[in-house]
Amino acid sequence: AACHGQYGAGGKKGEYPRIGGQRAAYIEDQLRSFRARKRVNIPMYPYTQERELPNEDIKDVSAYLASIELPTKWPVFKDSDDALTRLTAMEKVMIVPRAEGNVDNGRAIYQKQCVACHGKNGMGRGKFPMLVGQYTNYLMKQMDAYLKGERPHDEDDSRGILAELKAGDLQDILAYLTTLQDSQQ
Repeated sequence: AACHGQYGAGGKKGEYPRIGGQRAAYIEDQLRSFRARKRVNIPMYPYTQERELPNEDIKDVSAYLASIELPTKWPVFKDSDDALTRLTAMEKVMIVPRAEGNVDNGRAIYQKQCVACHGKNGMGRGKFPMLVGQYTNYLMKQMDAYLKGERPHDEDDSRGILAELKAGDLQDILAYLTTLQDSQQ
C-alpha cells in the first residue's frame, strides 16, 4: 500500500502501476516472476520472497487486488453524504488523462495486434494484463523495457509484436487505450 496506494491505484504519475482491479492470474504470475528474478524489480524482490509472501499469500493477495473496483467516473453524492464519505469515494476514482496521438491509428493497430491477448476492451485475458486504466507513463516505460529486451513480452521474442511498430504507433495505441476507460464502470 505504501507504493501502490490503499486501493491499488498506483501513483506518482505512473511510477507505481495500478494493480487494483488487475487480473489475478497476471498479478500471481508477476509476483512469482519478481521472486524468481525473471522480471527484475529490486524494490519488489524482498516482498516476494517466500518468508515475506508464501505461495498461498500470493494467491490471496492477487485475488484481493483483482476484486478492487476503481471507478472511472466521478461519484454522485447525496446531500446527506458527509465529508468522509465523499473523500473515501473520491480516493477510489481512477481517471487516466487522455494521451496524445492518433486514436484511429491506435485503434486499428490495437485491434489487429493486441486484442488477442489484452482483449477487445483492454481488460486482459488469463495471464495477460489489463491495460485500460493503467498509467500511460507506466505503459510507455514497460513498452520501452520490452523493446530493449529487459522484460519478456511473449515466448517467441522478448520484444514481441512491439518490435514491428514505430514509436508513433506505440503512442497512438496509448492514445486509443485512454479512450477505453470511458466504457468501464
